[in-house]
Amino acid sequence: MAKCKTDCIEKPLSLVFEKLGRVVGRHPCVFLLLPLFVAAALGAGFIFLHERESNDIEDQFTPINGPAKLERAIVVENFPQSEEFSQLRLASEGTYASLIITGLQGENILNEAAFRDIIELDRQVKSISTGNTFEKLCAKTKGRCMSNAILDIINYNATEIVSLDITYPMNNGMFLGTTIGGVELDSSKLTSAKAVRLFYFLDEKKTKENSYWLDGFLKLLSNYTEQKMSSKVHVSYFTSISRQNEFETNSDSIIPLFSVTYFLAITLSIMSCSRLDCVRTKVWVAALGVVSAGLAVLASFGLLLFCGMPFAITVASSPFLILGIGVDDMFIMISCWQKTEVNKAVEIRLAETYKEAGVSITITTLTDVLAFYIGLMTPFRSVQSFCMYTSTALLFCYVFNITFFGACLALNGRREKGNRHWLTCMKVPEATGDDGGCCVGGAYDKNTLKEFEMPVDLFFKNYYGPFLTRVWVKMTVCLIYAGYLAVSIYGCFQMQEGLDLKHLATDGSYVGSYYDKEDEFFSAFGPNVMLVIKDEDFQYWNLTARESLDLCLKNFQNLTVADSGISPVSWLNEYMKFGQNPGVNLNNETQFKSYLTAFLNLSGFSQDVNYTNNQIHASRMFIQTVNIRTAIDEKDMLAAFRETAEKCGKLQTPVDLIVYHPAFIYFDQYAVIISNTIQNLVVATCVMLVISLLLIPNPLCSLWVTFAIASVIVGVAGFMALWDVSLDSVSMINLVICIGFSVDFSAHISYAFVSSEKSSANEKATDAINKLGYPIIQGAVSTIAGVVVLAAAKSYIFRTFFKIMFLVILFGAVHGIVFIPVFLTFLGTCSSSREKNKPNYPDLSDKSEQPVKSVVIQNVWCSDPDCP
Repeated sequence: MAKCKTDCIEKPLSLVFEKLGRVVGRHPCVFLLLPLFVAAALGAGFIFLHERESNDIEDQFTPINGPAKLERAIVVENFPQSEEFSQLRLASEGTYASLIITGLQGENILNEAAFRDIIELDRQVKSISTGNTFEKLCAKTKGRCMSNAILDIINYNATEIVSLDITYPMNNGMFLGTTIGGVELDSSKLTSAKAVRLFYFLDEKKTKENSYWLDGFLKLLSNYTEQKMSSKVHVSYFTSISRQNEFETNSDSIIPLFSVTYFLAITLSIMSCSRLDCVRTKVWVAALGVVSAGLAVLASFGLLLFCGMPFAITVASSPFLILGIGVDDMFIMISCWQKTEVNKAVEIRLAETYKEAGVSITITTLTDVLAFYIGLMTPFRSVQSFCMYTSTALLFCYVFNITFFGACLALNGRREKGNRHWLTCMKVPEATGDDGGCCVGGAYDKNTLKEFEMPVDLFFKNYYGPFLTRVWVKMTVCLIYAGYLAVSIYGCFQMQEGLDLKHLATDGSYVGSYYDKEDEFFSAFGPNVMLVIKDEDFQYWNLTARESLDLCLKNFQNLTVADSGISPVSWLNEYMKFGQNPGVNLNNETQFKSYLTAFLNLSGFSQDVNYTNNQIHASRMFIQTVNIRTAIDEKDMLAAFRETAEKCGKLQTPVDLIVYHPAFIYFDQYAVIISNTIQNLVVATCVMLVISLLLIPNPLCSLWVTFAIASVIVGVAGFMALWDVSLDSVSMINLVICIGFSVDFSAHISYAFVSSEKSSANEKATDAINKLGYPIIQGAVSTIAGVVVLAAAKSYIFRTFFKIMFLVILFGAVHGIVFIPVFLTFLGTCSSSREKNKPNYPDLSDKSEQPVKSVVIQNVWCSDPDCP
């Protein structure tokens, strides 16, 4: 039944490709010029590139409709921004500039000399004028610019820093945890510190003016090292626009690498397809195969840009991948062409080439494209954009390979038919043996009427295959595989989650330096988390309701990530203290509401209660978190707070609240990254299993393909963790790619093994390796060559792409030519011969010619095995 299904799919496709090959062989100029015209027309879509660029970090690298975005909407709706600025109560990160000042040698910075420099630096920052001064643009409280607590404490007098007793983290009601870092304490008294951080917040409404001022700030600080005082302190700087600005420069860092990649690909292709025979060498065909991949990128990207598809920065790595895959398909077609009989007409040779290679590249394209389309299920727009552009480019690459490149192959065939030199196109004398050179050429095997085998093919046939099937070698391979699996599983347990925001900037950026200092000195205290009671019917005046709320707050404070030593910022607690005054009964609804407005205005809590039309629609309080040092801490903190909030809603008197902080927008990735990655991998693997069952006439061998997919995924996941790559939206893309490529390699070798006419399992494995070895190596090397230049990129995003692609191709190829052949020799049930059921397809060539063995198209799943 499986065989029937295979034939039902395979045979009609083969006949279609055979007919297409004849048409392309008859009219190569049409199929050469038409793709060029299409690529030029669609390539005009690049005029929309700037307009379609979508590089907003929050939009691209945080989950679509993440919980924190919904929570932010509730906060913004109930607590609109006030004229009175409060950093604690911001619904966003705000518009600001920031400095982290440390000693040059890491010494205590709480000294007079250092603070003179700090005060002078503060003065210079506030003196920046870009048409507007800081005084005009600053965020204000009670008519004055928001100031820095540490400078207020010493009253801008450097000598005071030594004489004053400063308590930490609270000093006279001011929180210093985010202002002073790397501290040493005597009881709660501050004795030394390694870093001081200053903030300069601007009024968010003045967007254009703020942008100019922040640019002026960056210019001032970038020149700071040249100033005289730079010898006393070290300054790291950052602004609210820095991360976005640096991120947008990422793509610029790889533009020079495109030319290097194409040069490398053309060189590799030419070397791989070159022969000493001046007629049989495939120099121009190899070079034009690379051009075909480039045209596919031009046409596909242009089409999507015309259609308005957002162009995320992750898409910039796609052309490198497309180049590798396109060149791989080119090798398959050249390999099949070389194994047709040279004395046949060009259109017949191309028909046979298409018949053998067409189904193979169709299936490999199908698996790769499906893997990318499954990636569209992810909630990250950066991944969706990458998958859409890459899958579309793969389809165009496939179409251009069977049209444009096929036409190039036909024209090159006409040159070979006329025994013309590859460079001059002048006729040369025909070689009498395998001794072609610059003056003679056109040699072929007189027995098979085909081109002579490549030396590498002979290596796999005569040396590698027999070596791999020896008993002691197979045992060694099994031990190596066990070690590989053990290290991979260990690595999986070491995996870190989430995208560190500093990785969005290029190497050596001032942004990275600022984040490093922040992690080193200011991770003792985390976000001050907002607790929003959104229940309009919550009875604050009811004693039982307040007891439930107090219990809820206590549960938050008892969390290991919360600081129980710092009381929550609670308007209700302060209001209850006010209610202790004689004549005030806040347990009474009427009195509770009658005093509320006046209290809120006098106490400074007016921004914490949405009180309109004599009803409290929502209110908020704040809990300080501590020791949020790593991505795991961020994940655990977010989960703990949301879990506690959920429990509050299940109390006897429910407290319906949400938790929110602007950083939660980015922390949301931790909640979905693992589950979504697993979902994509499982769905993709199941789809590949179905395809394998349809096209491999042995269900058990199809399960081996699935096993290989799982094995490669585990290996890539484990080794990427050991290579300092976290599981984030960037690496998720590559794990999806992993499936497509691992199918290519494992399905090829499995099908070649099943389809072999040899009698024993060892002979079948050797036969499969003989047919597949060189094409697998060519495909692996060409794909790695397409992305290897990304290793030199200054961006984490592109280096990560290279690292994982390298692992995917390396492990996929090793499984294809080492592990799977050995494992298949242990599986006797997969070793049924083809002889019993081998279909007799009609010979479509001239009856006077010898029958072409490659007409039997059982090996459609492999690269070269299609061309026995």
